[in-house]
Amino acid sequence: MSEPEKPTSRNIPLPVQREVRQRCGFGCVICGMPLYEYEHMEGWAKVRRHVADEITLLCDQHHREKTSGLLPLEAVRVANASPFNLQEGASKPYTLHFSGEEALVTVGGNRFSCADQGYGTVMVPLSVDGIPLIGLVVADGHLLLNVVVFNEFNEPVLHIKNNQLYYSTSPWDIQLVGTKLTIREWRSKILIELQFSPPNEIHVLRGRLLCNGVEVLIRPTHVLVTNNSSLISGCSAINCHGGLIIGHHSRPMSGFFGMESVPRYLGDRSAALEFEREHARNG
Repeated sequence: MSEPEKPTSRNIPLPVQREVRQRCGFGCVICGMPLYEYEHMEGWAKVRRHVADEITLLCDQHHREKTSGLLPLEAVRVANASPFNLQEGASKPYTLHFSGEEALVTVGGNRFSCADQGYGTVMVPLSVDGIPLIGLVVADGHLLLNVVVFNEFNEPVLHIKNNQLYYSTSPWDIQLVGTKLTIREWRSKILIELQFSPPNEIHVLRGRLLCNGVEVLIRPTHVLVTNNSSLISGCSAINCHGGLIIGHHSRPMSGFFGMESVPRYLGDRSAALEFEREHARNG
C-alpha cells in the first residue's frame, strides 16, 4: 500500500493517480467509461489522505450516484476489486462527437483536409500495407473518424471505428483528459497523443505509429519514417484520397507521398534519428 500523503490538499499526486488508473483499467470500475473522476471510496472529508488503494475511478453518473447515496459503498468496493475494463480487456466504447461537411487532420504538423464531395468522401492520411491507420469518411453532414494504433507486437491497443473509441488495457498508462488522449508505453515513452477538436478537427500531436515492421515517428513539427529515414514536414493535402502511403496496397491509392518498398523489422535506428536531429539543427 502506498504511503499516505500529508492531508494538505484534495489534489491527488500524479504518481498516485497513475497507480489508480493502472489498477482500475483506465476507466470507471463499474461501467468502463473512459471519462472518469477519482473517488476516495471512504470520502475525502473523512480520510483526508491520498492512498492509491483507497481511491477508485467512477464515471460522472456513478460518481453522482455514490455521492447522493443511490450507489452503496459496498457496490463500489466490489467493482473496485474487479474493474469492468480488466474483466473485458478493453474499455467501454465511447462515441466521439464529430460532424460537418469538411474535416481537418494534422499529423506531425502536416495538414490533410477534405470536403464532402458526395458518395461518401474518404480521406486516408496514413496507410500501411492497405491498413488505414488514420482514416475519415465525410458524407451528408456526418464525419466518421477511424484510427488504429498497434504496439510493437503488432497488436491493436487503440481503435476508433466510425467515432466509437475504445482501447485495450494492456498499455502502461492511458489518459483521456479534456480533449487529449495519451497512451504511454512507459513513463516517458508516448505511443500516441491525440487531440480531438470537435466538430471537425483531429490532431495527431506525437507518438509512434507501428504496423507490420514499419515505424512512423510523429513529432509536433514533422513525421519520420525510421525504416528509410524519410522526413516529412510542412506538407498540405486538400481533397486528396491518400496522404502518406507505405507498402503494397492491393487496391492502388493515390497520395501525396508514396513509398511502396521500405525495409521492415527495425534493428538499429540511430542513423534515422541522427538524420532527424541534423534536420532540426539546420531547420
